[in-house]
Amino acid sequence: MVNWQPGASLDILRKRAELLAQLREFFAAKKILEVETPALANAPVTDLHIQSLISAIDFGQGKQTLYLQTSPEFAMKRLLAAYSESIYQIGKVFRHDPVSRQHNPEFTLLEWYRPGFTLEQLMAEVAELLCPLLRCESMPQISYRELFEKHLAINPHSIDSKELADIAHGKIDLSMVELSDTDYLQLLMTNLIEPELPATCFVFDYPKGQASLSAIDYNDERDLVAKRFEVYYEGMELANGYYELVDAREQRARFEADNAARERLGLEVYPLDEKFLAAMEAGIPASAGVALGFDRLFMAIHGIKDIDQALTFSTPRA
Repeated sequence: MVNWQPGASLDILRKRAELLAQLREFFAAKKILEVETPALANAPVTDLHIQSLISAIDFGQGKQTLYLQTSPEFAMKRLLAAYSESIYQIGKVFRHDPVSRQHNPEFTLLEWYRPGFTLEQLMAEVAELLCPLLRCESMPQISYRELFEKHLAINPHSIDSKELADIAHGKIDLSMVELSDTDYLQLLMTNLIEPELPATCFVFDYPKGQASLSAIDYNDERDLVAKRFEVYYEGMELANGYYELVDAREQRARFEADNAARERLGLEVYPLDEKFLAAMEAGIPASAGVALGFDRLFMAIHGIKDIDQALTFSTPRA
């Protein structure tokens, strides 16, 4: 028998439509412009932990390699460079990761950018959106350092590499070799700290090695940190926000460092998005931006434990 049925019930589809309408009402009230950008682009992100799906298309002049976008970030920042306007987008993105109860390779992402906002102002706006939806009175803001000091008695921004490795191997059953400081910190965060987080919270000021596309600056304790945050709900990451890096030379250097690490690890080396870098050189306004997983938010609101039940046709059903 061929299983042609959708995973989501009709009631769930109605509730998804209601949430989409609520989100659009929220942004319309703030006069944030809804935009659409391409799902296919000339270059992907170079992040070691994000793998892109690739499409080779022949437009009559030979095959061209295009990448299904893991986020609309590069294209939306090109719009920021062109118009300096607050914008948002709700659309499909794609990541070459295994299917799980919380992840489908094709999923829906809500992403928005606020020129002139600080990271703190964006966190306040995210809480304004999420608290009514998740029925929480507030969302505490906890620094990455505070969490590691509380649970492991270390400062993650200054700890010696050998001491960090010893702690990780002592706390977690690890057989892997040649792990970086970032790898150890992420493993400790995932295995020991995330399960102990409040039901809904922000974690902010990450180690500079986890900056990705965020700015790096000193925090109040004079640690050099990545100016970014993540939103957690019952241990599940819902959103990832940045005070955006706007220095094109620094961004190019990070892309090149990512590709060098990809080569060392035997991962595919990706082309750089020269159009995005050109937009940065032209000038992106100082901004804060955030990407929020729509499907995960929907699951959190309605207590759904398997993403297959939140989608019409998950990848195994496609």
